[in-house]
Amino acid sequence: MTSKIINMVERMKDAEDRLLESMFESAAIADNGFSARIVKKINRRLWLRRLVLPVAVLVGGAIAYKPLAALVALGAEFATFVPLETLTRASSSIPQFPSVILGAILLVAGLFGLRMIED
Repeated sequence: MTSKIINMVERMKDAEDRLLESMFESAAIADNGFSARIVKKINRRLWLRRLVLPVAVLVGGAIAYKPLAALVALGAEFATFVPLETLTRASSSIPQFPSVILGAILLVAGLFGLRMIED
């Protein structure tokens, strides 16, 4: 809702306001499409920046897939040499899924609360 005072002030124009309006209401300068080309070039570069990272991730993932699979297979072979009690002790120290979800919810609530306090 806007105030009547603000609307009245916007309608009132003094000599300086009229002078400024007359200075800035001139027609656009003919530039043979230069401005449109610049805007198009800027938009193209913006989209290029947005696409480079995901494409790089896909290419890097495709290159690293085979060595990563070999590393996982080597890790599986190594796991046969590790005593079973060491593996069970390590797996019991990993947090369970509900704990991870609860931690994520608390993190989001905390960040949201901090943002609310800032405002």
